[in-house]
Amino acid sequence: MNKDAASEIRDLTDKINYHNYRYYVLDDPEISDSEYDRLFDRLVELEKQHPELQLPDSPTQRVGAAPSEKFEQIKHSIPMLSLNKSLSKQEFLDFDKRIRTELAGDNESIRYVTEPKLDGLAVEVVYKNGILTVASTRGDGITGEIITDNVRTIRSVPLRLMANDPPSLIEVRGEVVITKADFAKLNKTREKNGEDLFANPRNAAAGSLRQLDPKVTASRPLLMLAYEVGKIEGVNLKLHSETLEYLRTLGFRVSDLIRINSSADEVAKRYDEFLEKRAMIPFDVDGMVVKIDSYRHRRKLGELSRSPRWAIAWKFPPEQATTIIEDIKVQVGRTGILTPVAHLKPVRVGGVEVSRATLHNEDEVKRKGVMIGDTVIVQRAGDVIPEVVKPIVEKRTGSEKPFNMPRKCPACGSTVVKDTDGVYVRCPNPHCPAQVVERIIHFVSKSGVDVDGLGSRLIEKMVEQGILKDPADVFFLTSEKLLTMERMGEKLAGNILESIEKSRKPDLAHLIHALGIRNVGEHLASVLARRFNSIENLSEAPVEKLAEIDDIGPIVARSTREYFDRPETKRMIDKLVEGGMVFPHEESSVRNEPLKGKTFVITGTLENYSRSQAKKLLTNLGAKVTSTVSKKTDFVVAGANPGSKYLKAQSLGIKIIDEQEFLKIISE
Repeated sequence: MNKDAASEIRDLTDKINYHNYRYYVLDDPEISDSEYDRLFDRLVELEKQHPELQLPDSPTQRVGAAPSEKFEQIKHSIPMLSLNKSLSKQEFLDFDKRIRTELAGDNESIRYVTEPKLDGLAVEVVYKNGILTVASTRGDGITGEIITDNVRTIRSVPLRLMANDPPSLIEVRGEVVITKADFAKLNKTREKNGEDLFANPRNAAAGSLRQLDPKVTASRPLLMLAYEVGKIEGVNLKLHSETLEYLRTLGFRVSDLIRINSSADEVAKRYDEFLEKRAMIPFDVDGMVVKIDSYRHRRKLGELSRSPRWAIAWKFPPEQATTIIEDIKVQVGRTGILTPVAHLKPVRVGGVEVSRATLHNEDEVKRKGVMIGDTVIVQRAGDVIPEVVKPIVEKRTGSEKPFNMPRKCPACGSTVVKDTDGVYVRCPNPHCPAQVVERIIHFVSKSGVDVDGLGSRLIEKMVEQGILKDPADVFFLTSEKLLTMERMGEKLAGNILESIEKSRKPDLAHLIHALGIRNVGEHLASVLARRFNSIENLSEAPVEKLAEIDDIGPIVARSTREYFDRPETKRMIDKLVEGGMVFPHEESSVRNEPLKGKTFVITGTLENYSRSQAKKLLTNLGAKVTSTVSKKTDFVVAGANPGSKYLKAQSLGIKIIDEQEFLKIISE
């Protein structure tokens, strides 16, 4: 062993880790970037010469390991529980009253710690003898996915704890987030590269952590804020506030907005301060977490099956903003429906910059009394798309103009027609370029055949240039064709072609949905897939047989039959086969459907599944999944940031279940 090299590697590793801490955690660097680069380059050089001497906490590991095939799972030693929610001051006061009743007679004073409810992805990082050994997602609270190589790339996560005598074991829990400023830079870069933009910082952080290639994670500006510990050995901590300070000494970044409060009134004031300063907080928050400070009190209060009795998340109300409708333009959808869309003076609402909001249809515009030039209130709550709440009539100047639905399609000039129900206006031309674009976007979407990298702007340009004329043309794309597009590099083109190759073997439900049959959404696509088992069987089914199926009915039966009777449909299906698509033949529809007759609504963000994956799990068990809450809804599955559907379910007395209960239902 080369003792001099080993000593220098140890010294450089310690120095670089210290300077990473100064820069990424304390935001107080001591050396210049060039000096840091010199140290880092020297360490890389030594590790190349002596790979056997690389240390487990070497900062060179942050660049990312080799891509993995899949994420392995790990069981948390102590469950990572979700929090009960408070949506009003009264609900928090009820929580406080219960706490004080249950701790009555205890001599220790009750203190609350208030923290920002971070809107990111919860993780757990485990250290043994001061060295990071494993990192995982929260998962369902019991079991998470191992993402150690990805978390190593986050500079604010210490690879070795900054303590001379670290605990023999400590499980640190925190939230991985992206600041608003870094999110804006990230999306600007993606726009320049012709990539799809992230919807919000939370999606960007969650998507970055769940990359199979850690090098992708390493390229993203992720930050971890520690807020709790799981199992800890070798240290005796009595207060949560004490623990947070201890985590700072170990090298973790902890929010500066955490406060200790001695009464419910203080907590309420803190909530008002959070709400007032919400826009100025550097990262997205969707509420305030209130926790009992004393661990002895926590043990007394105990836990429910899915949440602690000693903490609550006091959620912020739906965020609203005031802006101006600069114009109302008509958007043509894949089925030809003309939808008025309000083009807004850009405004940030609910963590997202909003510049457009749907007005649904001509009747909705009239009902709300919205005019071009109006000052309006817009809102975005949880997973709800931006909407115009109402115009502020008092601010009208007389220059506002009424909106009238055009008589000609703005994309192709065809004379529009009204549907028989008189609600929607439709372009009857199936070759309308706007419809073609929307059909292709729908076809390649995640709820369709799922082609990653083909964003809406790229599809628009390829339709304009005649490269794509229908969805089947996607399977005839080549590297040469893609490289003719602006801002298209060889790497991006290769990724798109790789994704197209995978999409040639879709499951039947996703394929049926991708075809864009009028009135057939994800749920009905799953119903048809279970009933007919193949596209061939479905395409030959008579109207009468279709109409007999539960949930289908005469309208969907007719539109499905009409779709397959069109000559252009047969041409496209033949073209899909020619392009290499493998049409699935699935198992018989005679199966156990324990959730048949039950209606679910999914709201908020789930940790373990995308919305489409959760829908598929439910529909495979016979359930119906809808997008709106009504008296017919049996269950509302509420993930993070559940939004207005959660509130509506509460008002209707509908059973609300969290992700853990959802997982229990589908596993049973």
